[in-house]
Amino acid sequence: MDLNKGYYIYTFGCAMNEYDSERISSSLEIRGYHQVLDTREATIIILNTCSVRAKPEIKIASYLGVIAKDLKRNDRDVIIGLTGCVAQDQGKKLLKEFPLVNFVIGTDAVANFDELIERALAGERFVDTSLMTETFVIEKFKRKSKISAQVTIMKGCENFCTYCIVPYVRGVEVSRDVKEITDEIKALIAGGSKEIMLLGQNVNSYRGKLENGSIAGFSDLLGSVNEIAGVERIRFITSHPKDFDKELVDTIAKLDKVCKYIHLPAQSGSNNVLDKMSRCYTVEDYKSKIDYAKSVIPNISFSSDFIIGFPDETEEEFQESLDLIRYVDFDNVFAFKYSSRPGTKAATYKDSLDNATKSRRLAELFALKDEIVTVKLAKLIGKEFEILVSGRSSKDSSQFHGLTEQSRGVAFSSSKDLKLGDMVNVRILEARPNSLLGEEIE
Repeated sequence: MDLNKGYYIYTFGCAMNEYDSERISSSLEIRGYHQVLDTREATIIILNTCSVRAKPEIKIASYLGVIAKDLKRNDRDVIIGLTGCVAQDQGKKLLKEFPLVNFVIGTDAVANFDELIERALAGERFVDTSLMTETFVIEKFKRKSKISAQVTIMKGCENFCTYCIVPYVRGVEVSRDVKEITDEIKALIAGGSKEIMLLGQNVNSYRGKLENGSIAGFSDLLGSVNEIAGVERIRFITSHPKDFDKELVDTIAKLDKVCKYIHLPAQSGSNNVLDKMSRCYTVEDYKSKIDYAKSVIPNISFSSDFIIGFPDETEEEFQESLDLIRYVDFDNVFAFKYSSRPGTKAATYKDSLDNATKSRRLAELFALKDEIVTVKLAKLIGKEFEILVSGRSSKDSSQFHGLTEQSRGVAFSSSKDLKLGDMVNVRILEARPNSLLGEEIE
């Protein structure tokens, strides 16, 4: 192993960024580099950035500060690159603000990483934040075998929610061809993957070409992936409620490999706030879609995202979000305090809410979420689930863990020598906060 060819990559943010980090890693490893877990052992350092909230940007500056101190102390030569959404949004500014950074490349430029890393290795200092609007081709992508593998099916977003920077840093919606996606999945299955997670800013908007030139929607793509031999489970994120329709629900109901678990970000339970957010649906629309899905798929479960403290959110509007959480009875809720993103429409809104109010509301929401989840988990004791084995205890060879179809984490015991990727039946014996304990049954 060449000690001078270590690379370190840190990924901020969403699953799309994780996927892009895999693409970057693949490019570097084809060149003979190997991944290290400490920046002090790396000759190439990549920070794959996220701009959805303010905190990741603060972390980036902090990370670079730590790296700078190490380089100065040890007099090392290292190539440092910034990629991802912050890089896309602030390209030239970042290169100017951080002299130790060698290159800044945006979200689409990752597709050209082979060429760009050669420029960096040759000593060039540059920015590339060009966006592709017509093609979305992923070449020379040597995937590492994972039981659960992510596959990007499209990029970009055209919803322009007033709080969101994504349409500006990810560009317009562009979908990959169906065959390109299914070929990648087949290669992953051949490498040992069992579960496929389809990724997109809004997967419901997928419109990819078939080999005959016609256009396939997301429901069509799910059907094609469902037919691939060796695929045990199919998951997807993220769905926009305005495009979550009956056709998709009916498709999920009839496809045996598609998990009956949907992440459907609501963002707020107030029509007034949703209108300010430009979400293009009402609370009544959202409830109607949930009700239909539950009527067609009785065992379906939902998770959601909520933004707390959107500009001038009243106490009554916040309580409406709690009411929606109670109504849907979510299996999980992810919530964040609103943070203004420069360049978005909401950044111009007057905001009278102080941080203490936002923090109090966020704590109240999480308390409700924990209360709901505790009750739901307790009801699962004694029930049986099919589990995809994703790990084994390093301390006890009889202990394993995995996920239910509804994305519930389960730790369980088995007398068998199970392998990662096996599908086993497990009876739930005990419910703990945010986790379940069980045992394998025949």
